[in-house]
Amino acid sequence: MQRRTALAALFGAPLAFKSGLQAATLRKTDDEFLDDLSRCAFRYFWEQADPQTGLILDRARSTGERVTGGGANVASIAATGFGLTALAIASDRNWVRERDAIERARKTLRFFFNQAENERGWFYHFMDASSGQRVWNSEASSIDTALLLAGVLTVRDKFRDPEISWLAAQIYARIDFPWMLDGDSNLLSHGWTPENGFLPHRWDRFSELPLLYILAIGSPRSPISPASWYAWQRPTVTYAGFTYVNGPPPLFAYQYPQAWIDMRALRDGDPSSIDYFHNSTVATRAHRAYCLEMSSKFPRSYSENVWGITASDSAKGYVDWGIAPCKVEIDGTVVPCAAAGSLMFAPDICVPAVRTMWERFGDRIWGRYGFCDAFNPTTGWIDPDVLGIDQGITLVSAENLRGGNVWRWFMGNAEIPKALELCRFHRDSDPRTEVARRELMRQFTLVNRK
Repeated sequence: MQRRTALAALFGAPLAFKSGLQAATLRKTDDEFLDDLSRCAFRYFWEQADPQTGLILDRARSTGERVTGGGANVASIAATGFGLTALAIASDRNWVRERDAIERARKTLRFFFNQAENERGWFYHFMDASSGQRVWNSEASSIDTALLLAGVLTVRDKFRDPEISWLAAQIYARIDFPWMLDGDSNLLSHGWTPENGFLPHRWDRFSELPLLYILAIGSPRSPISPASWYAWQRPTVTYAGFTYVNGPPPLFAYQYPQAWIDMRALRDGDPSSIDYFHNSTVATRAHRAYCLEMSSKFPRSYSENVWGITASDSAKGYVDWGIAPCKVEIDGTVVPCAAAGSLMFAPDICVPAVRTMWERFGDRIWGRYGFCDAFNPTTGWIDPDVLGIDQGITLVSAENLRGGNVWRWFMGNAEIPKALELCRFHRDSDPRTEVARRELMRQFTLVNRK
C-alpha cells in the first residue's frame, strides 16, 4: 500500500490496483497504471532538458539527480527526439500547458537549426547539453538523426505552430541523405566522423533502420531511391514456434521505427511483402518465450509476467543484449522498457508484465521517473540510473496503445505517407491479419473506456 499511496499523492488521483488480471483485455485500472507510468517517464524529459538548448540528457539518476563524471552534461539527440515527442503527448493530455510545450519545442528546434554542430544536416550522436558541441568523438549518426527528426516532425503536426512548422521543414530539408550513402547506390552508412570519414558499417540488414529509410526516401529536397527499401536483408528465424524477420538481439530494433511510423495492417511490396507490425508482435512473443526458457536458469528473474531484455545497463556496464544468439551471456537482468516498449504490439502480455514488475519490485526499482533502467532479481543488483531513450520508448509505446496519438501526428506529415507509397506499401489483404487488427483496436477501445 505504501507504493500505491505515494503514486496517488504524486499525481493527485486514487489508484485501484487489482490482482488476477486477464491477459486478453485492458481494464480502466490498467489505463490508470499506464497513465502513471507515462507521466513519470514524461517527467524525465521535462526535468532533464537543458533550459537553453532543449537537449535531453542521455541519462540521469532515478532520483532525479545528475550522474557524476564525464557524462554529467552529455545529451543524446535520440533522447531529444523522444523528448520532443513527449512534449506533444504531455500537451495533449494536459500534463503541461500547451503554450509551455510549444515554447520549449520552438526553443529546441531553433537551437538545432541555428546552433547545433552538424555535418550536411546530420547531427552528432552525443552533444554537450549546454553548447551542442560534439562530445566523446561521437559520429554524425544517421540513425540517431532519424530519431531526432521523428520528434521534430511529430511536434510539427501536433502543434501546427508557424515557427515550429518552418523550422521543422528546414531541418528536414537540410539533411543530405544521398551523401550518407557514401557512394553506394542504396545502402546508407551508419555515420561519419571528421577524423576518419564514413563508418565502415552500413544499414544493410533488418534492424531499427526502417525509420531512417522512410525519412530518406520521403525527403523533400534530397531523397534517395525507393529501391533502397528493398536493398537490405530480411533474414527470418523461428524460435519457440514463432517465425519472424530477425534483427539484432535487442528488442528495441523492433520497437523504435514503429514508435512513429504507423504500419498497422500494411505490407510492403514484392519480394518482401512483410507486415512489419505483425512481425514486431511476433518478435515480442518470441522474446518472452526466450525469457521463460531462461527462467529454468534464473527462476528468481524471469516468469510469466516478469520478463524482458533489451540493450540496457547491467552490473557489468551497458550491454547490447537480447534473444539468442547474443554476444553477451544473459545473467538474469530484467529491463522494464523491453516489455514497456512493446505495449503497442502485444498489450495482452506486456501490460501484465510492467504491472507485475511494479507490484513485485516497485519499492526498489521505481523512482522519480518510473522504472530504473534495469535490475537483477537473481543477484539483487539495481541500476541507479534511467536512460532517456528507454524512458522514451516506454512513454511513446504506451501512448500509441492508449490512443494511437504519436502514430497519428507523425503520419500527418505528408512526407511519410508519400515515402510509404513510393515503397509500395499497401493494405494487408490477409484476413488473419485483419482479424488481429480488429482485436487490437478492440483493446484500444477498452483501455480508453471511461
